[in-house]
Amino acid sequence: MPLVEHLRELRRRLVIAVVAILIGTIVGWIIYPSAFEFLKQPYVDGIAPLLERKGFEAELVLSGGVGSAFSFRLKFALVIGLVIAAPVWIGQIWRFVLPALHHNERRWAYLLTATGAPLFAAGVAAGYFVLPKGIEVLVSFAPESVNVLLTLGDYLNFVIRTVLVFGIAAQIPLVVVMLNRLGIVSGRQLASARPWTVIGIFVFAAVATPSTDPLTMLFLAVPMTVLYLVSEVIARVTDRRKAKATPEELSDDEASPL
Repeated sequence: MPLVEHLRELRRRLVIAVVAILIGTIVGWIIYPSAFEFLKQPYVDGIAPLLERKGFEAELVLSGGVGSAFSFRLKFALVIGLVIAAPVWIGQIWRFVLPALHHNERRWAYLLTATGAPLFAAGVAAGYFVLPKGIEVLVSFAPESVNVLLTLGDYLNFVIRTVLVFGIAAQIPLVVVMLNRLGIVSGRQLASARPWTVIGIFVFAAVATPSTDPLTMLFLAVPMTVLYLVSEVIARVTDRRKAKATPEELSDDEASPL
């Protein structure tokens, strides 16, 4: 396909993706009230016990001017649209890339996609589950006589950052298995680097989680460690299969038989 045809194909894929996101945003605008209540629940569950002892109520405030309510609703609807339209725009990316892949590469691409989507969804669910605890810890630093009012924009950014960190962290097995399939790392190397990797995982969890409590860090670090160990086992199995497929390998300075 000439370059111009590639650009036309890319334009077509982008138009389909943008239309899907636009439709998802319209749906997000319609379901905004119920979706916002769902998003607000971790905030209420996280600080309600603390504020009840002070005699306050858990509240979220909106600041920034007359048009701030419209801007927030539009931003929230856009986030919902991106989530709803994710199968479409991700599928368009794949449809643009897949023709350039060989049959074996396509098979691995489908396998990685089918595995990565559930892992990402599980990570997002885990992030939403630990949100109340993280909010409770952060709010607990406020003095007893002070009511905590959080702006909607900051709260939305906090939620998005938390769930994305957990979702991306759940992709560790895919990254490790991919590096192993490409021959960059072996199962033996993963095992030797395990102590430093676990330390790095805990450091990443401590830095990436918005809250500062150790419980939220453990909620992220422990699953990441388990997933790394699982990927290490998969890499060892893959290395054994490679060794059986190629039982005799020559060194770099040894000539192969004609």
